[in-house]
Amino acid sequence: LFFFIFIPCYDSSFHSIFPTSCFILFSLQMKLWNKYKVTSIPSLVFVDTNTGKVVCRNGLLVVRDDPKGLEFPWGPKPFAEVVAGPLLRNNRQTTDSSSLEGHYVGVYFSAHWCPPCRSLTRVLVESYRTIKESGQKFEIVFVSADRSEESFKQYFSEMPWLAVPYSDEARRSRLNRLYGIQGIPTLILLDAEGHMITRQGRVEVLNDPECRLFPWHPRPVLELSESNAVQLHEGPCLVLFVDAEEEGELEPAKELIQPIAEKLMAKYKAKEEETPLLFFVAGEDDMSDSLRDYTNLPEAAPLLTILDMSARAKYVRDVEEITPAVVEQFVSDFLAEKLKPDPI
Repeated sequence: LFFFIFIPCYDSSFHSIFPTSCFILFSLQMKLWNKYKVTSIPSLVFVDTNTGKVVCRNGLLVVRDDPKGLEFPWGPKPFAEVVAGPLLRNNRQTTDSSSLEGHYVGVYFSAHWCPPCRSLTRVLVESYRTIKESGQKFEIVFVSADRSEESFKQYFSEMPWLAVPYSDEARRSRLNRLYGIQGIPTLILLDAEGHMITRQGRVEVLNDPECRLFPWHPRPVLELSESNAVQLHEGPCLVLFVDAEEEGELEPAKELIQPIAEKLMAKYKAKEEETPLLFFVAGEDDMSDSLRDYTNLPEAAPLLTILDMSARAKYVRDVEEITPAVVEQFVSDFLAEKLKPDPI
């Protein structure tokens, strides 16, 4: 059995009329936004009520592509099955999707009309060549969101990898549905068996131009930077601010919270669920200053916080010394909803 979740827009006028009711509604709404990684509206998510697991994140495409419900219950299919068919090279030759077997695969959702996409493509071309030259079995499949075949051809001519034919709209749509794509550019990284490694390929490519960390398995703790700051908007994030300006000075802070982050990741991976909290360390730089200003955080360091941008909420643990026990209790209390938020 399945039920449908429609994520509505928050209406501030309702809050002024029914403040208490709205707070409860808004709190529940934000939990759903975070749980299902909703970044835009309208959004329709299909969930298996027996297990609570997501069947499909991009229900709007399902309704459009299968209005009669012939493919119900719309469960996820293996990548190899969804991508099956001929793939193009920019020299107009084709190859079968079976050639991807045994390769790491990047599924690249992008379009020529999108300036951030074009910027990422230039970097990704260099990363692709670096990885291929290192001897790794790696391929990229471009899934176009261009508005015409001419635009697709022009854009694809800049790419050294494969693409789903623009004319195969059904296959492009199924790949969008499979990964719940809500915005571009998006780069999904898959392992040789077709299992997802990360949805954050864009961030990884920008952060690791030499591709030393390829295939970019998720790291328990990230150093806050301009390129990965976008992840702060994808759900609640623990951010430990420390007094560090030089390279390497963030390592003690990372070592302090890494065991807690690893434990949480392992717990939710065993349940085949996404980790409900990302972990960052932030030093003394322009990015950290901007984040403090935006969230109205004090200048203290070290400072332990959890920021929930979509809920416009922050949680601050004010203690003299930040220890692993303090961090673990802070995380536990947050996940148990024992903490009172302050507004951002």
